[in-house]
Amino acid sequence: MSAHLRTALALAVQGVPVLPLRAGKLPFGNCRACADNACGGRPNMRVPGPCVCPAPCHGWAAATTDPSVIDAPAWSRAWREAAAVAYHPGGAGLTVVDLDNTEATGWARANLPATRTVATTRGEHWIYRGAMQSANDVRPGVDIKSTMAYARWLGPGTGALAALPDVVRALVVKESRSVRPVSVTAPVGAGGGQCPHRTAAYLDRGIAMAEQRITEARSAVHATVYRTFLAVLSTHGRCGCLTDTHMQRLFTAAQAKGESARHCGDAWTNALTTLGL
Repeated sequence: MSAHLRTALALAVQGVPVLPLRAGKLPFGNCRACADNACGGRPNMRVPGPCVCPAPCHGWAAATTDPSVIDAPAWSRAWREAAAVAYHPGGAGLTVVDLDNTEATGWARANLPATRTVATTRGEHWIYRGAMQSANDVRPGVDIKSTMAYARWLGPGTGALAALPDVVRALVVKESRSVRPVSVTAPVGAGGGQCPHRTAAYLDRGIAMAEQRITEARSAVHATVYRTFLAVLSTHGRCGCLTDTHMQRLFTAAQAKGESARHCGDAWTNALTTLGL
């Protein structure tokens, strides 16, 4: 039995949902039956819950406390190849304030109540008792990991667990209500800023429809944002007709649905990469 598997089983006994991570702090990819979200896209479930697949698919949704699943043959390859153990904080009733550098750690010491802390490679995890919505980049160097997220297990840490304070909850409320600028730019194609096959009115209608699609999303917001970005870029990304103003309209719609600036930038970049732009 590998050391990671032993750690995972010990955490599961304590009621902490766990999953294996591969190199780069990434979850294992979906199994063949779930590739390309053919199963319906469980990563976008709006409530915590285990993946129903026999393999550790779907990132945080694979986290479980069931030892018969963790030690099942379908998970054995993942544990052999695992580089770390992760857990689902929200599933354990916890929230992790991920402080990514010394500046962020200094901010936490000055503004947050003391709680259990765990040293990381570049900063610290501050762990509170209580679950909340997760969000990235709520302030420089600070992420919130709780529901629908995973965090690396880096040891039990030191200090007593404190109750989740309102000041931490307010970070996510502030993030979801304010649109933050990003540095990603719209692609410039061979058309030199003029679309050779679409009129300006057609482009404006397309952007308006994309905004509406994001705004009306009731679930799977992450996936909807990415697919909308992909659709817009596949139509207009090679012509040079998209401007930063068009892109920011889409980002504004996404952030109004609770997406962070970082998530918007990642989705846009991933869509560009997928299309080879």
